[in-house]
Amino acid sequence: MRLARRALVVVLLAAATTVIAVGRPAPPGREARPARLDPAGFSTRIDNPFWPMTPGSCWVYRETDADGEARRVEVTVLRRTKTVLGIEARVVRDVVTEGGRVRESTDDWFAQDLQGNIWHLGEIGREFRDGRAATMHESWQAGVGGAQPAIVVPADPDPGMVYRPQRAAAIQVLSAGMRASVPYGSFDHLVITRESSTPQEPRRVEHEFYAQGVGPVLAITVSGGSGREELVRFDDARTVGRALE
Repeated sequence: MRLARRALVVVLLAAATTVIAVGRPAPPGREARPARLDPAGFSTRIDNPFWPMTPGSCWVYRETDADGEARRVEVTVLRRTKTVLGIEARVVRDVVTEGGRVRESTDDWFAQDLQGNIWHLGEIGREFRDGRAATMHESWQAGVGGAQPAIVVPADPDPGMVYRPQRAAAIQVLSAGMRASVPYGSFDHLVITRESSTPQEPRRVEHEFYAQGVGPVLAITVSGGSGREELVRFDDARTVGRALE
């Protein structure tokens, strides 16, 4: 679920897709080639109903691993932007806290095309030790070193749709009508996706649950390990008028 971890026809191969202006992706070719995105077809206004990113909005998750250890994950949409491939992207900060101490902090860069698809254009992350930044981790930028932009949330997530973000082997939309309860509340008509293995965790499979008007509310590891990340608080800047620099 965490940011790093969605127009489409059936399959989107980000590393093998050419997007001209704001049209739908062309079918994947035989050879990988960089995606071409028209900056005029993108906006920092991200209002996809399955993950609206209004500056100031904040999601707090409780992440529990196989040993029962819990971490706090806070995701905040900043007013800050970053230009990637000529596209002005919204900065979203993801901070992981364990035992009251910050362990990781990642800035992700997102933009939305005119069809309503949310694109991930890169990220920069830091790991912390004793409250101080120790190492860089999981950093990439579309257009640099062969990294490609990728859709992370489609405009119309229909069951059966398959697409490929930057890291996952594949994401498939499983359902668009399930119900689930998390500490923040109960939700109907959830979109559920199945994210298969990544290079870092080749056998891991995760189901993610998206609620309209809120965004990701639950993630469960169903293979290659165990773990659960559930929404415990959501501050919607559309209603509280909150905005962070």
